Amino acid sequence: MLLRSTCINRLFSGLALIAAIVFSGGAAAQSIEKVLMPGEVITGHAKYEHECEQCHQRFDKKAQTKLCVDCHKDIAADIRSKTRLHGKSADTNCRNCHTEHKGRGADIAPIDKKKFDHSKTDFKLLGAHQESKCESCHLPKRKYRQAPKLCNDCHKKIDDEKGHKGHLGTKCENCHNEKKWTETKFDHEKTKFSLLGGKHADVKCKDCHEDKTYQKTPLTCNGCHKKIDQEKGHKGRYGIKCESCHNDKGWKEIDFDHDHDTKYALKGKHRQAKCNTCHLPEKGNIYQVKLPTKCFACHKKDDQEKGHRGELGEKCESCHSERDWKKSDFDHDETDFPLRDKHKDAKCDTCHKGGVSGPKATKLKVETACIACHRKNDDEKGHKGRYGEKCGTCHTAKDWKTSIFNHDKETKYLLKGKHRETKCDACHLPEKGNIYKTRLEETCIACHKKDDKHKGQLGNKCESCHDEKKWKDAPFDHNKSRFALTGSHAKVECKKCHLTPAFKDAPLTCNGCHEKDDKHKGGYGKKCETCHTTGTWKSWDFDHATTRFLLDGGHSKVECKECHKESKSGPRKPGRACIACHVKDDVHNGAFGSQCESCHVAANWKKVRR
Repeated sequence: MLLRSTCINRLFSGLALIAAIVFSGGAAAQSIEKVLMPGEVITGHAKYEHECEQCHQRFDKKAQTKLCVDCHKDIAADIRSKTRLHGKSADTNCRNCHTEHKGRGADIAPIDKKKFDHSKTDFKLLGAHQESKCESCHLPKRKYRQAPKLCNDCHKKIDDEKGHKGHLGTKCENCHNEKKWTETKFDHEKTKFSLLGGKHADVKCKDCHEDKTYQKTPLTCNGCHKKIDQEKGHKGRYGIKCESCHNDKGWKEIDFDHDHDTKYALKGKHRQAKCNTCHLPEKGNIYQVKLPTKCFACHKKDDQEKGHRGELGEKCESCHSERDWKKSDFDHDETDFPLRDKHKDAKCDTCHKGGVSGPKATKLKVETACIACHRKNDDEKGHKGRYGEKCGTCHTAKDWKTSIFNHDKETKYLLKGKHRETKCDACHLPEKGNIYKTRLEETCIACHKKDDKHKGQLGNKCESCHDEKKWKDAPFDHNKSRFALTGSHAKVECKKCHLTPAFKDAPLTCNGCHEKDDKHKGGYGKKCETCHTTGTWKSWDFDHATTRFLLDGGHSKVECKECHKESKSGPRKPGRACIACHVKDDVHNGAFGSQCESCHVAANWKKVRR
């Protein structure tokens, strides 16, 4: 208590002293401010050192940031537009980075030049700029924000001394980049002279642009290549429009479209001919000398020395073409006999024995029927006249051995299955003479009587069981017979039941085939189907409930033979009374009569009804 009273007394004494000094004003008041201030402010803020409300607001630390940007309006503008360092910073509280009251010469905006991330400003450092020193751009006594942004602002001197001297404007970045000043990326396609797709793209700028102002460069081919044309080219005989024939991909490549730009389209071998072959140098300028367009004008010498010597006239194009002089391009399809397949490979004189023109050819007129040329082939290697003279009915000019005769369409007998693979002479026997005069029978038995293994027992309608696909595996539907195949019978081979081709001799009863399999040895009669099915021999499905004696209780487990005694004359029919089977089991010796069921039940003999 004594200590607390002492502290309180001292506190009030101090407050009283401060109040007396403040109210007295003057130098005493300024002295007290210095006593209470944590330290001097920087030189720039010195004039506001006695006006605390310029930077502080009582009891509200958050208001300090607003007071800062009220004075620093350029920073406020950056924050609003989210540009420059302060606008891109996530921390907008000034006091977290800038502190005051550390003395007049204190640096309240310290920057670590090695760690500073320049990408947070509006000027990201790329390429060679990353290696530049800060003071190269940020000059002394200037704010960082006053550093120049444009290339020309820094590099104008280089452009004036070693560059374009201002002729190409101030947007250096259109051609240059930050990696290397000498490497350019100028898009020449935006000019009047494209460099794409040709040799010009590989040429250095200085080879065409001797003056770095790029303003006096010629745009025509002849402007640069006139000397080449005079020394190694056409010597001016083809004019000055080089681009009419040449392109910038390669000087030797000719791009002149003779088909489009002239009235004479180049075809075949003419496309491979050199220009001077037709446009002879001694004839002068090609634009002033008009050449003839007829074949004979250029090839008269060829016709006299190696051709027809003028006998076929001057219309060479009637037979020949520009593709190959030796091959005739005559369109035989325009005649009465179009050439197809192998006929196209035949030489003219093979058919035209007297030539293709002249009086001799007129007398020896060529016949168009196949037999006229190929009768000898038919007599020696063919049908010897037995198939008539209309060769085109079966054969074509494509292949003599291949027949195109459509038996299904041209006759009333459709060829199916194996019949399609059969040779014509297999049915149309040579000894029967001309096929058009001898009519063949259409029944199976007419050709296959020798193949009938049934010896005629099943009649002449082979198609009832057999078809043309496969003779041995007949698709006979056994269900249409008197004995439908069910269960295991469906899997049995025909020969298991039909021992001979006389299929009608096969038995129809179960006992007829399975007499040896009968384990009852005839004791249960011959009607096997009464108990057994074709599904499997071991299972049986006789329903005793269909009789007048229902099997229940202990009777359901008794084997058939226990009640139905076997005999040679067949199974004996047991009596329905209990005593008929259980007389030996009667412990009463008949004292209670023969109606055992009055007291006993079938489920358990020992159980007695109450």
